[in-house]
Amino acid sequence: MPISVRIIGNLQVRRGDAVLTAATLGGPKPRQIFEILLLKLGTPVSKDRLVELLWGGRPPGEALATLESYVSVLRRNLQPGCAKTGPLRTANGGYLLEPSLVELDLARFNDLVDLAEHSNPQQAYAALTQALNVGSGTLLSDELTPEWAEEARDHHTATVTAAQIRAAEIAAGLGQAHEAVQWSEHAVASEPLNERAWSALVTSLESAGRYAEGLQAYDKCRRLLDRDLGCAPGPALREAHVRLLQKTAETDGELSEVLEALLYLNERMRAQSLRESAMAAANSRSRGFRTGSNHESASRIISSFLNKALAVS
Repeated sequence: MPISVRIIGNLQVRRGDAVLTAATLGGPKPRQIFEILLLKLGTPVSKDRLVELLWGGRPPGEALATLESYVSVLRRNLQPGCAKTGPLRTANGGYLLEPSLVELDLARFNDLVDLAEHSNPQQAYAALTQALNVGSGTLLSDELTPEWAEEARDHHTATVTAAQIRAAEIAAGLGQAHEAVQWSEHAVASEPLNERAWSALVTSLESAGRYAEGLQAYDKCRRLLDRDLGCAPGPALREAHVRLLQKTAETDGELSEVLEALLYLNERMRAQSLRESAMAAANSRSRGFRTGSNHESASRIISSFLNKALAVS
């Protein structure tokens, strides 16, 4: 009989009307054998490799015999009366789970992510939405200590974050700014130092017309990157920052002058390559700081603004 297995979150196995959990598969070691085979669904895992993973290089004296006894326990609980025809099979000096008899949530998630990579934007977004509904949870949450489980968990988390970023980027391209913001917020929460996730969030907030929030997100990203990695945001984020500054100022003439003055002074302090990109972004609304008493004009505007701000603070 086929089984349906969930390993994203708490382990659960459905076999017809029967439901098995981590506590009803025969103990920790039989459960871990099952989970290791699920991570390698359809691929044989040798007995020696299972011994290594189960006991972390410190196996008991009769490790192979103990392993085989654990597998027998697992078979009795997983496929009673079907020792040879159930999902758990003996193969090539080891064991495997027959993929045609196992419906696994992790395999479904990975298949949908792969489908999105080869689809048009509308189909890709639908596939990613389904994938994230299936996969946005803690993989193997019943196994907190084994190294093999932690490695699998880290890999799955990174895949989920990449899928969230891709979903945000596609949603923004499809004009679904609100959903783009939500997906990118999830990605940033998962990986706070992922610059691509921050870029997706800032540009999504820009697309949604939430300019002030976009500026706040950029500033938080800038401070995190500087504190933890000792670097500044890349060109894409800096360009988005300039656009947000200009759009924020469009409805406030005085603020517009202050921001343009800051952009001008910032250009003078940057290296040539950065100066050119900032100048290109600022040209459309330049107030002439590049000619005449440009430094004095920019400084006067900023000083006046700061004096008024301090007076009401």
